[in-house]
Amino acid sequence: MGNDNHAASVYQYLLEGLSTGVLLFNNQLKLEYINPAGEILLEASARRLNGMNINELLATDTDLPMMAQKSLSTNVPFTEREVNLTTRHLSTVTVDCIMTPVAQLANDLKLLVEVKQIDRSLRISLEENQLNQNNAIRALILGMAHEIKNPLGGLRGAAQLLERELDSDELKEYTGIIIGEADRLRNLVNRLLGPNTLPEKNMINIHEITEHVRQLVEVEANHKMNVKTDYDPSIPEIYADKDQLIQALLNIMVNATQAIDVNGSIRVRTRTVRQFTIGSKCHKLVCQIDITDNGEGIPADIIKNIFFPMVTTRAEGSGLGLSISQSLIQQNGGLIQCVSEPGNTMFRILMPILGRGIE
Repeated sequence: MGNDNHAASVYQYLLEGLSTGVLLFNNQLKLEYINPAGEILLEASARRLNGMNINELLATDTDLPMMAQKSLSTNVPFTEREVNLTTRHLSTVTVDCIMTPVAQLANDLKLLVEVKQIDRSLRISLEENQLNQNNAIRALILGMAHEIKNPLGGLRGAAQLLERELDSDELKEYTGIIIGEADRLRNLVNRLLGPNTLPEKNMINIHEITEHVRQLVEVEANHKMNVKTDYDPSIPEIYADKDQLIQALLNIMVNATQAIDVNGSIRVRTRTVRQFTIGSKCHKLVCQIDITDNGEGIPADIIKNIFFPMVTTRAEGSGLGLSISQSLIQQNGGLIQCVSEPGNTMFRILMPILGRGIE
């Protein structure tokens, strides 16, 4: 009897130490047990949740209660991947859900449900793919740029030599067009290449950057637009290139001003985030800068490629500003994310905070 009690306490200790939510339902699909990870995931205590039906607990975008009933009736496990689960406080998380029928006693079938939150894993995988894609595209553009710039230089030089030999101003007009177009293409290629110097990093106050950019944008708009701010004054200094950060934020802010009408608004918000992974590296502390506008939003078919060169929602746009911003932020160890819906577009800049006792 003593050994059984010891084994039971060990099993309970193991369950309570898991990072995966574990829920046990009886044959009426009412909750009998939930471990601490499950309480955290559902944002409620076991005392409040025990006895509740599965359809009250696991509100998802799939019919989990039907799957649970089928699992019990057929005695067959079920697995559902990437389920959107709505918590008790109406927040949404993405989870993998595994249902396993277990027989505690004869004719006493119960359902064990394992719920593992995968938002963070999905986000990290998406960001790694985004970083790899950006690096691959940048390498491709770099190679193409060199192939284009060399013949452009020869074309421009030949046009200049020809112009010297011509006496007719009318003919010189044509060589002038050749030279002008060669210069335009060269400038476009240089912009596609983006920054070609290594960042000169120093410890800087992020709010000096955001305030400088805010003032530039408001002056450009003749003070007809007001950028609202919501700063966290406790954010430590970050180690980055000041000029590159100004350029990156300015590109995003200018895009925001072009997305809104006369009654539109822009807000800049800063916060710190703990234990955040950028790419494949986890940082103890990260500076988060959100630039939000209430414009018409970015179409769903464009937003996935919004940081690629030549992608733009405006007919007069070059599609290079956001690509350059992402490249500049990446050179400083950070990342830019974007979410958008009509009336709410947010660009989130995430920068690691490095310093003694932090990293």
